[in-house]
Parts: sequence; structure tokens; C-alpha cells
Amino acid sequence: DTGSGEQLYECPMCSLTCTNIQILEEHVDLHLEEQSFVEGICYSWIGGSRRDLELAQQLQTEEDERQRSEEEKREREEFKKLQRQYGLDNSGGYKQQFLKNMEREVDRGRMQPFEYHKRKTDMMECLAFGVDDGKTKTSGVIEALCKYYQNENKDVRHVWLSAGVDHFHSSLGDRGWGCGYRNFQMLLSSLLQNSSYNDCLRDTTLIPSIPKIQSMIEDAWREGFDPRGASHFNNKLHGSRAWIGACEIYSLLTSLRIKCQIVDFHKPTGPTGTHPRLFEWILRYYSTDNEGGAKVVCTSKPPIYLQHQGHSRTIVGIEEKKNRTLCLLLFDPGCPSQEMQKLLKQNSDGTSLKLLRRLVGSLKEKQYQIVAVGGVLSPEEKTARLHASQVLTSEKIP
Repeated sequence: DTGSGEQLYECPMCSLTCTNIQILEEHVDLHLEEQSFVEGICYSWIGGSRRDLELAQQLQTEEDERQRSEEEKREREEFKKLQRQYGLDNSGGYKQQFLKNMEREVDRGRMQPFEYHKRKTDMMECLAFGVDDGKTKTSGVIEALCKYYQNENKDVRHVWLSAGVDHFHSSLGDRGWGCGYRNFQMLLSSLLQNSSYNDCLRDTTLIPSIPKIQSMIEDAWREGFDPRGASHFNNKLHGSRAWIGACEIYSLLTSLRIKCQIVDFHKPTGPTGTHPRLFEWILRYYSTDNEGGAKVVCTSKPPIYLQHQGHSRTIVGIEEKKNRTLCLLLFDPGCPSQEMQKLLKQNSDGTSLKLLRRLVGSLKEKQYQIVAVGGVLSPEEKTARLHASQVLTSEKIP
């Protein structure tokens, strides 16, 4: 009341006073409309933000699932690739590859049908008896090398050669995966010429075929050797193209009561990724008990199995140059017999030795393993090694 008789009306929302109730009502209505508008905007903003967040989360979830699916697909493809590479894809073994490659040769006109049938018959007969057909074998190389070095006076101060050993190279049946088996054949060919191993090898008088070697390794696994390695191959090699390495060679030799050891050169020991300690170990292996003034020493030591990632070879000797550098002599299963036979010529000028020679600078893999033979195991020693192979370890060169 203003005292003059006029009634005043106060806005409950902003304390504005009006003299007319209708004006006040319109004023309050404006307040209510403004509040409703603001609340609508806030609600819309909050709801929109929530929807945006939900959409972003959904998109992220879908992207994560897509990436996970692609990663799983890549892993499956990589696993299948590794299975194919290492012969574990159930695509068949030596016999299947041999026949397929001969059929390809016939299709290309490189082999006559009659030759195909003859070689197939020969192959099936050899597989039935479990012996190698000998078609990839070259004999007499060590003897030829001994004669060559007797007359070589240029830069070799000393050379130590292993006992006699035959060279075997890969064939149509094992090309691309058979190097480990071929190196075992080389090592075995030397042991069969040494009477010290007659008792161990009385059941192995001829060089076994690759499928037979696979069965022999499976026999070693069944005895209990290297269960971890066996599980890697699902306890089965026969009928596959599976690659083998130093552990399988060790298990097989030990099961035959042949004393051997694995030595692991697990890291480079020289500049630029080289392995001089590997060369020094080989020198000690061949020169121990074979020291003296002779330039050429034809030892009774068996050759050495040499493994690195993706390939294996056989060490048959070592040269010491006049400047004291060392050079390994290697038999490579990838070298065909036509090339190896060049080493048999007595009038060789040494150029063919490039096939065998490897200086320190040419062996630069990250890791090397060797399997070296050193005698015969007694039955008790074999049993002890069988138990030890449950946790098969190798000697590591620091």
C-alpha cells in the first residue's frame, strides 16, 4: 500500500513491484517462459553430450574389435606361414614332394615319362628298405683335400681335417627343408667308417633315408629324450617336411649311445657381429691330440654338425693361415654333387675350395650351435643323459 490508496504487487521471482495485477501476471509468465527455455537448452545439451559419449564409446568398441579381428587374422596367417616354412602344415613329406617335383619336371619337358616311372620305382624301393638311394652322395673329398694341402704352399700354415665323410645334398624330395637330415647323413657316414662305433651302429649299417631318420628321431622321443622338443612337433616327424636342428640330432645320437654335446655360441664375440670363439673352439677340437709340426693333419675326429637360423652345415676341417687367421671347411647340403666332384680332381688349383672355405667375417648369424661327437656311451651313461634330457640344455660359450 503506497498510502495513496494504490495497491502494489511484488514479483516473487525478482522483487519487481507493479500497481496492476495483470501486468504482474504477464511479468511472471515471462519469467516462467525464460526458465523453461533455459532448462530445455540444458536438458538438450546434457542429453546430446550423453548421446555423443555413447556414440564415441560405440565407435571405439567397434574399432577395437576390428583391430583385434585383424590382429588375430594376421597371427593365424603368420602361424600358417611358419607351419608351411617349417613343414608342419600336413602337406606331405619326402615321398609326396619327390613325386610332385618329378611330375613338374615331366610337365616342363625336363624328364621323360619312362625316367619318371623308373625313379619312382627306385624311390619306393629305397623307402621300403629305409635306406638312402645314394644319388646325391659324393665320396672321397676328404682324401682329395689331404692330397691337395700336401702340395699347397701359398698361404696355409696348418690344416686339420676330419675323418673321412661323404657329402650328401638335397634332392627333389627334401629341397628347401632337408638340410638337417642331410648333415646327419654326412656325420653318420663318417661314424660308420670308424670301428669304435660298430656296436652303437650295428642296426644301422647303411645310410638311412630321410623318412627313416624321422622315424629314428621319433623312437628317441618315445624313449623319453627331449620331451619339450618332441611336443613342438606334436611327437611326429614321419610324413612331414619338418625342419630339425641341433636338439634333434643330439637326441638321436644319444639314443644310439653315441656321446656328443651341444655347444651354444649364443652371441657374437667379435667385431661386426662375428664369432671368433666358434673358430677357436673348432681349432681346439681338431688340434687337441693332433699337435705337431705336420702341415696337414688327417685326424680321426668325426665332422661337426653346425646349426644357425634357417640352415645347417657340416664342419669337416679348419685351416690356419700363415697370418694366423682361421678358416673353416664346410660341407653344405645345398651344394650339388656336380660342384663337389670338382674337388676330386688332383690337379685342382684350389679355386673349387671356395665352396668349402668360410672365414670369420663370413659367419655373422646372431647365434650358432654345434653338435660334436666324442666317443661311445655306456648303458649307464645313456640312462643318465636320458634323465638329463628332460631339461635338455647346451653349453653356452660366454
